[in-house]
Amino acid sequence: MVAQQSTQSSTIVDVLEKVLDKGVVIAGDIRVGIADIELLTIKIRLIVASVDKAKEIGMDWWETDPYLSSKASEHNKALEAENEQLKLRLDALEEKMETKQVAHNEK
Repeated sequence: MVAQQSTQSSTIVDVLEKVLDKGVVIAGDIRVGIADIELLTIKIRLIVASVDKAKEIGMDWWETDPYLSSKASEHNKALEAENEQLKLRLDALEEKMETKQVAHNEK
């Protein structure tokens, strides 16, 4: 009986290794309705893969999540700085537009 458990666990390990290596996507929708009127739709998308495989297919959202990565705060600071620069540029452009509009109206 010990040999059988060993074989089963190695089979499970093999399957898990293949799943993590290749990745598995599970998708489904749950719709709740009454009398042909849809009240609620829940879309479920689940991917099971190794971190390397996830990065390979372009899924790396955890790297910019501040709750999951210390690097995320650096990324967020850079985005905030860029956002602030864009706001300043927009304000300057709006001011120029207003100045030109006032000058045009005075003529």
